[in-house]
Amino acid sequence: MDPTVIKTTPFAGQRPGTSGLRKKVRVFAQPHYLENFVQSIFDTQPELAGGTLVVGGDGRYYNREAIQIILRMAAANGVARVLVGQGGILSTPAVSCLIRKYHTQGGIVLSASHNPGGPDEDFGIKFNGATGGPASESVTEAMYERTQTIDRYLTLDCPDTDLDQLGTVQIGAMEVQVIDPVADYAALMESLFDFAAIKALFNSGGFRLGFDAMHAVTGPYAMEILENRLGAPPGTVMNGVPLPDFGGHHPDPNLAHAQELVALCQGAAGLDFGAASDGDGDRNMILGKDFFVTPSDSLAVLAANAHLMPGYKDGIRGIARSMPTSQAADRVAEAMGIECFETPTGWKFFGNLLDAGRITLCGEESFGTGSDHVREKDGLWAVLFWLNLLAVRKQSVAEIVGDHWRQFGRNYYTRHDYEAVDAQGAASLVHHLRMLFPELPGKRLGDYTVAYADDFEYTDPIDASVSSHQGLRIGLEGGARIVLRLSGTGTEGATLRVYIESYEPDPSKHQQDTQEALAPLIVIARELAQIEARTGRTEPTVIT
Repeated sequence: MDPTVIKTTPFAGQRPGTSGLRKKVRVFAQPHYLENFVQSIFDTQPELAGGTLVVGGDGRYYNREAIQIILRMAAANGVARVLVGQGGILSTPAVSCLIRKYHTQGGIVLSASHNPGGPDEDFGIKFNGATGGPASESVTEAMYERTQTIDRYLTLDCPDTDLDQLGTVQIGAMEVQVIDPVADYAALMESLFDFAAIKALFNSGGFRLGFDAMHAVTGPYAMEILENRLGAPPGTVMNGVPLPDFGGHHPDPNLAHAQELVALCQGAAGLDFGAASDGDGDRNMILGKDFFVTPSDSLAVLAANAHLMPGYKDGIRGIARSMPTSQAADRVAEAMGIECFETPTGWKFFGNLLDAGRITLCGEESFGTGSDHVREKDGLWAVLFWLNLLAVRKQSVAEIVGDHWRQFGRNYYTRHDYEAVDAQGAASLVHHLRMLFPELPGKRLGDYTVAYADDFEYTDPIDASVSSHQGLRIGLEGGARIVLRLSGTGTEGATLRVYIESYEPDPSKHQQDTQEALAPLIVIARELAQIEARTGRTEPTVIT
């Protein structure tokens, strides 16, 4: 079957961000748009010709249609074999797992992560390399440059592939294997954690838990692992069926968008443990009874207790966190005598450190935690880590975190998101702060003295690449910080994220409400950045 050559012209704006290319469904669905980007992958990644490719997504609207396009184009571009999840479903960490386990030449992930789904909502695509991690900046830049000069793409004129039937089919000379999307990932989890101990916890009679899959990709994974393999009661997994529009909800596992789960964890009759994951399965939220674990604290607690897990019993080599993530993990690393790295936001920055064996655990404040088992953040992995920890420590979530604070001190931490603000106003805010920075060190802001003010720049310790303008940092004496950055995960306007952190070593002061404890710093951040004047917003869209 000979390839069909389709003439095309470039589209503007196909530069992938930290999590690939994200646009509205209507943008991707226009003729040639997705095809141009996919062809740019094949044109810049010659190792895919004659190689194996993993393809899958989070089941959102346009997922199935996109997979059919990709399969026909892969065959036309000489890919020898494609592994595709049944029903087009593969979580992002599962894609990484498959790439690594079967030594494929890469994978294509179809997702806009925690963004809403539906015909009027978001879609996304990204390429993961042979290590299982997101493509490097040099690779994504090469793809972008190709999209700006592309004049043709290759496809085959053939029927759609049945994605619902397990087995092997041919598209031209290419073999397509429709595989169980859960089996390989579940086996990996069983190798890392003590499933017998978790099962005993579930069977103890007094332990109650809930997992909110948010009608997103982790539903089938959680059903198989939590209910089928570990014996959690039927109904433990809430909203477990993936839906193209995520049931009309926002698949973002935080206090604002998982309110049903949060309510179930409150009060004397509340669940002992609650967890949620996002659209593509790479994020997590951890709750105890009347207790929320910040992602920053979660990373620190897991690092301090990793030796209790079978897969990490020999200890960890190092920790990495994104720059806006709280410094709680730094204190653990210092106490353990291991390295701790501060990287820009974006999981790909952890990849070099993981591949070089410099770190074992890593995490971001945006509800992402992971380890060297894959090259993506992994929501269900973090949930199983916590469940194994509860089974071994035989304490509640609140007791484990409280013990951690008493040992290392507490980093009070919050993030205020101003979503879909005017991009020009957001840019003026950033420019305004940069102009202020030279005069800030030594200046008093309320009860605080500025220790430093900078625009974060990262030099990769492995390949010496430099990433500039990665977020504005205002460090205050005593360990407090204000961080501001514009996020690239949305599809409209700009999202301004403001991170506030304060360190409290005194255990007698560890029980304050977070927003109250940080109230003076929140006011300083708003006034210094002129948020209301420059964005028109009097309050954040989301507080976590």
